[in-house]
Amino acid sequence: MLKVQDLFKQYTSEDGTPGGGVLGASFDVADGELFTLLGPSGCGKTTTLRSIAGLEQPQGGLISLMDTVLYDAERRVNIPMYERDIGMVFQSYAIWPHMNVYENAAYPLKVAKGKRLSASERREKVRSVLALVGLEDYIERPSTQLSGGQQQRLALARALTREPGLLLLDEPLSNLDAQLREQMRSELKRLQRETGVTAIYVTHDQSEALAISDRIAVMSDGLIMQIGNPKDIYERPTSEFVANFIGTTNLLRGVLNADIKAGNEAPVDTPLGKLLCTFTADVLATPTVGVVIRPENIIIAKIGDDKAAALPDTNRCDGTLLTETYLGEIVEYEVGVSDEIVLIRTKPTESLTPQDAVTLHFPTSQTLALIEKSN
Repeated sequence: MLKVQDLFKQYTSEDGTPGGGVLGASFDVADGELFTLLGPSGCGKTTTLRSIAGLEQPQGGLISLMDTVLYDAERRVNIPMYERDIGMVFQSYAIWPHMNVYENAAYPLKVAKGKRLSASERREKVRSVLALVGLEDYIERPSTQLSGGQQQRLALARALTREPGLLLLDEPLSNLDAQLREQMRSELKRLQRETGVTAIYVTHDQSEALAISDRIAVMSDGLIMQIGNPKDIYERPTSEFVANFIGTTNLLRGVLNADIKAGNEAPVDTPLGKLLCTFTADVLATPTVGVVIRPENIIIAKIGDDKAAALPDTNRCDGTLLTETYLGEIVEYEVGVSDEIVLIRTKPTESLTPQDAVTLHFPTSQTLALIEKSN
């Protein structure tokens, strides 16, 4: 559906110093897919989105939508924004305050090139889209009298009325409170599935990206660090940056004395002792690698219990339980091992109390050795 190849757009400060932007991003988006650009502020995700929309002119690369080349630096092609088959929902919603709900949603149909709809056809189409987003009962309401969530729905309806080939969403939920944001992300996913529209979603919120995406591209400093489905991005990060940015993790520094191919296992010397690790990317012998273990993947048991006795001898170390934090569905433990603090998350079924002597086990398949950064 969409192809982005070697996209380059770099900003410069007043003194000519190179700044942020996107520094050679490449990815494809399939028909009907919800593809998310995820990363911290300044990583280049919004610049990428605006370049696809035609709101920014890149300095290099290629962008094509279906069979239409939207931008090609080499051939000097740059289709104007208003001629691209794209709808966009902005972070600020950009609702026209002097129009009511119907007028806002209908506006793209009034100004669209090509075949014009009659007033009755336009009204029927707008009503069906407003019903889809749950605003059919507000059709005559002034847009200034809508709540934040309703304005977000209206912005989405306005983008959908023209049936774009591609829908771009630039952090559309960031202005909502936490509870409404969670509700709206479920609604947004439902709407995207029901309409079948191909969408690119920009966010810095990891949980949001994991919840709604078919695939995620994690970005940092203008580069794409990893592309994959949510499960792969979370469970099989290929760099320390991705592991740290997506969710909570334990990160140890380790020493590797051999070249290892992705998917293989090898021992790594760490502050917790020698750990047998799984490698998610090719790694050359190096003084240091990162060893990542998600808190929920660590097994904890009180020394002397039957559970502790049954644990394997590999990837095991003893420590002292320092803190216990009850969070309802889970309990968080902090365990001191040598000079390290290890975070564990488990269901609240363990009979453990602070100062208990405990043993920890790290399953090899979930003890990941990573390079510091990859692209």
